[in-house]
Amino acid sequence: MEKIKVAVVGTGFIGPAHIEALRRNPNIEVATLCEVSEELAKEKAAQLGIEKAMLFEDMLKDEEIKVVHICTPNFLHYSQSKAVLEAGKHVVCEKPLATKIEDAEELVALAKKTGLVNAVHFNLRYYPMVRQMKTMRESGELGDIYSIMGSYLQDWLFLKTDYNWRLEPDKSGDSRAIADIGSHLLDLTEYVTGLKITEVMADFSTVHKTRLKPLKAIETYSGKSLDESDYAEVPINTEDHATVMLRFDNGNKGSVTVSQVNAGRKNRLNIEIAGSKANFEWCSEKPNEMWIGKRETANQHLMKDPSLFSPEAAKLIGFPGGHNEGFPDTTKQMFKEVYAAVIEGKQPENPSFPTFADGHRELLICERIIESHKKQAWVKI
Repeated sequence: MEKIKVAVVGTGFIGPAHIEALRRNPNIEVATLCEVSEELAKEKAAQLGIEKAMLFEDMLKDEEIKVVHICTPNFLHYSQSKAVLEAGKHVVCEKPLATKIEDAEELVALAKKTGLVNAVHFNLRYYPMVRQMKTMRESGELGDIYSIMGSYLQDWLFLKTDYNWRLEPDKSGDSRAIADIGSHLLDLTEYVTGLKITEVMADFSTVHKTRLKPLKAIETYSGKSLDESDYAEVPINTEDHATVMLRFDNGNKGSVTVSQVNAGRKNRLNIEIAGSKANFEWCSEKPNEMWIGKRETANQHLMKDPSLFSPEAAKLIGFPGGHNEGFPDTTKQMFKEVYAAVIEGKQPENPSFPTFADGHRELLICERIIESHKKQAWVKI
């Protein structure tokens, strides 16, 4: 089979993660890397073993490139995704799809008009245990859903000296913790439960009202330290922490807590779903296991094993039971589904992967959450 040639745009934390996952799928070739300057593109392409280095505008003219992965800061997602679709290429975009709801709506309409494959990187859906929870709920093992409790906790912005472009609203949008990691949790909540969030009540807090911005480049999760003279103090206007109460379309309730200032929590998403027959709990820091709570019988502890999973969940497993899989595998598994559509040459009628429409949905929820915090009131979705 002829390999599908792909361009990746952006080389921060997530760009190389896309590249690594793409290379684990045998019919894909990462042929081109794009960055803000030719010099940086060539430097990063050499580091990552990619043949061509280009500016974004030049890449759009390359007829060999069939798919483009947008891995740039948030404020570029809309314009770059639009340009890729208008160039007749399939697109995989990092979340959020855009920073404004009207821009996301335009992208959804354009993607539908072109018929090109479009996806948003909500990769946490692709933990096998997440898919297993979904299929167990669909088969009735959870029962009627009573309540949902979720959290997504990190500590990479715990210190006043921690800094990243996500702290700047002109690059990331009006929300940070909710839009950045909360969107994953909210997407996963609706995906697993099959419920829709209908109303939100939110309260934000900014722990560090000012931060020390490094005057030298420093990358996400790099762990580098700088001297005091290398910083400038800047005001912070987005949330470090958020709590959101939720109402669902089945009439029941839930809540989520999102924080980027919880010491010791490196990347911990936890979801607990209480139903009339059982209770499901799953944590991303223990991705290969799931707790099933019971009232009248013993609780259960399900470990990842393809022989014990539903067919839909088992197909996301690359190794036998007892061989752990984690975060990098989620992106690989998502891209398997996306590129099956690319081979067909068009967006499926009912895609199994998250699409621009899903990206629009999460942006809508996030905007309503921001509105709720400002009003300190319940807001309908």
